[in-house]
Amino acid sequence: MSTAPLPSQAPEILARGPWPMERITARWLEKHFEPPATHVAAADAAIRELQDRGSPSHDGIAARLVDFTASADGIAIELQPLRWALRLVPEDASLSVAALCVTRSADGRWLAGRRAPWVASWAGRWALGAGGSVDLGENPAETLVRELREEWAVDPERVQGEALLRLPHSLVMFVGQAWLPSGAEAEVQMDAEHDEYAWWPPEVDEWPPEAGDALPRMARWLQG
Repeated sequence: MSTAPLPSQAPEILARGPWPMERITARWLEKHFEPPATHVAAADAAIRELQDRGSPSHDGIAARLVDFTASADGIAIELQPLRWALRLVPEDASLSVAALCVTRSADGRWLAGRRAPWVASWAGRWALGAGGSVDLGENPAETLVRELREEWAVDPERVQGEALLRLPHSLVMFVGQAWLPSGAEAEVQMDAEHDEYAWWPPEVDEWPPEAGDALPRMARWLQG
């Protein structure tokens, strides 16, 4: 299940890398998160709305951020299971965790895909790379590579963790950046969660208008 570009409101930077993949660790608690009844009702309503417009419900178990410890060398993340649909609650996603794998070609171009109209979040909008919810028992670093493979059918040559962010509605994003082997950009295969894709130039100022404001801002931030 894909995630999406950052909204116009600035996220809170919880921790900033970069971190090598081997220095990103995750520990899962056994106890599931128990949301308030109002959140359960809002999640139920969100799932019904998805079903009404022909989208698969995608409900299941995902990850919630409990705590983290970060340094210049790495980051240790503590997670617990929670219901996936809680990430759809408009004002409070309960610290549900998603991973975003910003993807580059060997010559520095940026992989961008337009989200299909049926998907749960940010339908019809352009996003960078690949992303999705962290599966039960998964390390968010592993999510980066898995989502890239599932959405674009390619494996990276190099990946690093970039940041842990909290969006205004309390969705947590683990952001990574991946570089493909030379020539691999010609091998990408778009999945059903996208209806168009493009390789945008290395120079962010040369991106097309559909990039909007948030995606160039994120790219410049990653370059900085």
